[in-house]
Amino acid sequence: MKKRKTVLSQEIIVAIVLVALYMIFRTISSDFGKYTTFLSMMDISYYYALMAIGVAFPLITGGVDLSIGTGMICYALAGGFLIRNYNCPTGLAILVSIMFGVLIGLCNGILISVLGLPPFLATLCNCMITRGLGSVVTGSFAVPWPTAKQANGWFHSIFKITTANKTKIPLGLVWIILLMLLMQFILAHTRFGRYTIAIGSNKEAAILSGINVKFYHVMVYMVSGLFAGLASIAYAAVIKTVQPGTGAGMELDAIGGAIVGGVSASGGYGTIYGTVIGAYVIIFLKQGLPYIGFNANMQQIITGLVLIGAVCIDIIKRKVIK
Repeated sequence: MKKRKTVLSQEIIVAIVLVALYMIFRTISSDFGKYTTFLSMMDISYYYALMAIGVAFPLITGGVDLSIGTGMICYALAGGFLIRNYNCPTGLAILVSIMFGVLIGLCNGILISVLGLPPFLATLCNCMITRGLGSVVTGSFAVPWPTAKQANGWFHSIFKITTANKTKIPLGLVWIILLMLLMQFILAHTRFGRYTIAIGSNKEAAILSGINVKFYHVMVYMVSGLFAGLASIAYAAVIKTVQPGTGAGMELDAIGGAIVGGVSASGGYGTIYGTVIGAYVIIFLKQGLPYIGFNANMQQIITGLVLIGAVCIDIIKRKVIK
């Protein structure tokens, strides 16, 4: 129970920080408070939040998934390539992109649980593979997905709809909230979720208690891959042209968001609620700092300091629990 209360307190703190960041940026810069800025920030937030939800599961087991950033780009390139070169229906291309993510997640899980590779090394290898694979599949050419105005560009309406009076509604935020609730329920109230936490808390004890650790290790990486695949669709809906060879570093923002939101850097506990809130803290920093005059280098420094603070809080939590 102590763990739950400690994590919950961090969720509340991070939520307060999120509101405070919004108020600070809006007070300093009137442009930050504009609805168009909010829409732009929401567009970007969807694929970061989806990656963060997925990667929270490997993190809770004490692992990590470094392949989700370049993987997301690779899956988006694959789906867009099918549409552009083979007139593939958009729905089928979306399914292929998502299943591609699940397949890479399966590969990560097998490398880690069956072959015994450290999660950092296994997922780093697949990070490099997916980065190169996207370029190979597309011949190193950028790939555009259908625009919202084209007949097969209906998938844009999953994330943003336009009303009769031309007002744009960020529908994607609703899906993020629903997925957050679903995955939190799975983490807290299903065997899969309980075993995920148990593995991260004490792997040896989990094995001795009869948990099939290898199986659940594979499953958590497949979940991470699944959400990277979903993120690739959100990315294609926002970015007009998907560029091969990109995506490196984006996984760090997703992982950072999960850690800021209370997921332990060494595994064992965390919530999806906190993960999503933490992801939005990182997004607010990335999008808000330029409005108050900070350049890209300062953005990196400040974001890094925030992550250090989150890890320090995690260390303090563990000492208090002990």
